[in-house]
Amino acid sequence: MDEELLSIGAFAARSRLSAKALRLYDRLGLLAPARVDADTGYRFYRVSQVERARLVALLRQLDMPLARIAEVVDAGDGAVQAGRLDAYWGEVEARHAAQRTLADYLRGRLSGRSLEMYGKFTVETVDVPEQVVLTESRHILAGELPAWIGASLGRLEEGARACGGATGSPFVVYHSEVTVESDGPAEACVPVADEAAARAWAAERGRVRGTAVRVEPAMRLARTRITKAQVAHPQILAAFEAVEAWIREQGLAYAGPCREIYFADWDAAGPEAPVCDVAFPVAEARTTAG
Repeated sequence: MDEELLSIGAFAARSRLSAKALRLYDRLGLLAPARVDADTGYRFYRVSQVERARLVALLRQLDMPLARIAEVVDAGDGAVQAGRLDAYWGEVEARHAAQRTLADYLRGRLSGRSLEMYGKFTVETVDVPEQVVLTESRHILAGELPAWIGASLGRLEEGARACGGATGSPFVVYHSEVTVESDGPAEACVPVADEAAARAWAAERGRVRGTAVRVEPAMRLARTRITKAQVAHPQILAAFEAVEAWIREQGLAYAGPCREIYFADWDAAGPEAPVCDVAFPVAEARTTAG
């Protein structure tokens, strides 16, 4: 005997989805009707489709994107479905945790506790000699930044082995704002020993991934050292702002774009281990004769 077919209205009532939602899910290939009448265009669904439809409805209550819902419901095996749900919910919780941290940070700023936040950071100056650097540059948004930093510095450190070896800590220069809306650009850099070899290495790669070589002049940096936990957004914003506040207090002038300098083994470091300097090139402020 053929399985009972339900009209779209009856199926909507059984599945707890609206007829409008069912039409949308049909267009997206997420929940196709069992039959569409060729003359009237009426949609009919099998009773056995109710469970899939209810699962779709419940997943939508988690604000799961339709593409991710398709991955879950199409998995078939319950354990695989649960695993895909766990992966999505882990991302949601990580995003909420980051937003909660950002809200705490903004609450501190808005309530006038900026000085208290900045007091966590010790700022000092350090002189850095001229250095030849292999670089990769990219316009990038904040969400893509962690993965890109790791990948680009890894490629550059591999290239450094063909250029006399790395001569200093890798770093990332921010030539403009990198946020969820502003895409930089950012520049990953690894200091190397042999400029001629570096230029030959870069020439072989052409302009792949924005690869280049440049000589960075000697400079004085105002910096503060932060832990692995503090590298996370928005804690790192407070570190940069602390350095900027210190620069203003000292009457210094900005002499270049800000940067993050990674001097430790990231994978081996624990949350409280120092791993990074956030820094600004600085110079004595120019005075105008009266």
